[in-house]
This record gives sequence, C-alpha cells and structure tokens, in this order.
Amino acid sequence: MVKYHEWLYQPLKPKPLAGKTILITRAAGQSSQFRQLLEHQGAEVVEVPTLVITPPASWEPLDQAIAQIGTYNWLILTSANAVEFFFQRLHAHNLDSRSLHHLKIAVVGRKTGELLSIQGLIPDLIPSDFIADSLVARFPECVNSRILFPRVQSGGREVLITELEQKGAKVDAVPAYESGCPQDIDEIALRSLQTHQIDILTFASSKTVRNFHQLISKALPDEWDQLLDSVQIASIGTQTSIACRELLGRVDIEAQEFTLEGLAQAIVNTCN
Repeated sequence: MVKYHEWLYQPLKPKPLAGKTILITRAAGQSSQFRQLLEHQGAEVVEVPTLVITPPASWEPLDQAIAQIGTYNWLILTSANAVEFFFQRLHAHNLDSRSLHHLKIAVVGRKTGELLSIQGLIPDLIPSDFIADSLVARFPECVNSRILFPRVQSGGREVLITELEQKGAKVDAVPAYESGCPQDIDEIALRSLQTHQIDILTFASSKTVRNFHQLISKALPDEWDQLLDSVQIASIGTQTSIACRELLGRVDIEAQEFTLEGLAQAIVNTCN
C-alpha cells in the first residue's frame, strides 16, 4: 500500500493533450463547450471564428408558418441555432411550447435535444448517430403529413427535404437564421498557423471547412496549403470529412460519434 506522503509526491500523470495546440473553427461565441473539453485534456486552444450567425433576411416565411402552427404534424430541428431562433420567434408572437403540444418533434444531435428540453419538450425522434441523413431512415409513415423545418437560409443540404417528400410528406423548409463567413481570418489564429504553432485543426461542420478555406486562401493565397502540411486535420463526421478532402486534401482524424464529445475523444485517442 502506498503511504499518504509517498502518494503526495508521486508525479502527476500528464494529460493526453498536454503540449498540443489545437485550433477550433466554430461560430463566434459558440466554441466554449468544445474549448473546455480540449483544455480539460491539457490542450492549448486557439479559436478562429469561421461562421457568423445572424437572423434571416426576412422573418416573413417563419412568421407565416408559426401563424399556421396548428396545421403541422411534425417539427424538425437539426441544429442548436434552429432551436434558438425558432423559439425566439415563437416567443415574439407571444407563444410558447404549449402551442406545440399537438406536434411530434424530431431533432438531430444531443445538443439540439438538450436545448429543446430547456423549452420543456422532449423529442419524439432523434437518430442515434446524430446526422440528418439518418432521420429519414427512422422517420415513421408520413404520407400526407405536414412538416415544418426551420433551418439555415443558405447552404443547407436538400437531401432531408427531398427524401421526406418522396415518402409523401409536405415539407415547409423556412429560413430561421443565416450562417455567413467573416470578412477576414482572425489575426492571432493566422499568426499561429504561419509560425507552425498549431498541431491539430478541427472542424465541426462542412460549412466551417468551406469558410476556413475561403478565409485562409484569401489571406495567404500562395502558401496556405503548405502551412497545413504539418497540421493534423480533425473532422466531426462523414459530411465534414468529405468537405475536408475536397478543399483541404485530407482528413487525419474522424470522430466515431458525430458530436463535440466524440471529436474530442477521437483527438485524445490519436494523441495517446
């Protein structure tokens, strides 16, 4: 048995990401959870906002849908932003979750489900692998069902809408928020890349990949790809990895569970 004073002076086991500097590409103001996960494992974290989240160009389509909320059978929410902006607009009409009592609700992602629970609602359907494509496979019979799908104004994938409509549903996909690219890349993040301080570059959506590529190629048109040669590229899942391979040339780490926790764990597993 190790005596107390002997245990007290035993060297602490280093954290798995100690000595690693990780760049995270998220929307401004939305990186705290992922940052904490990585810092808890010993990483130094540099943030580069690659998304700017704003209201849509017009609230009219969503307002019209909310005015007819009683005519819908399902509500689909595929992101935390969709939850936040949908309920913000619902409250603007002096309505709350009680107005949705007749609806079944499908969500994608644990975070989306957690935000829904804050509104006092539990999703009726959530795919276990947390990707929108899996929602269709698990969706019940929906012939003649009317589905409200608040989503990003531009850049969203159409596969969910197309496949639900092929199953006989009427899908009203309405803009609830917009996701744009910042004008320029963060100077601290750019300097960290130029001085080869970054070990791992992370992406949690296809759009962050596209926007990062746009920002870095604008800032360093002749050298950005060379700067990434010594950096590992980590992706949250299948669609994000496709964008990484298309625009950045490769993926070195891919999460098994398509969540921020899964991405952090995949990085830890690679570095151990």
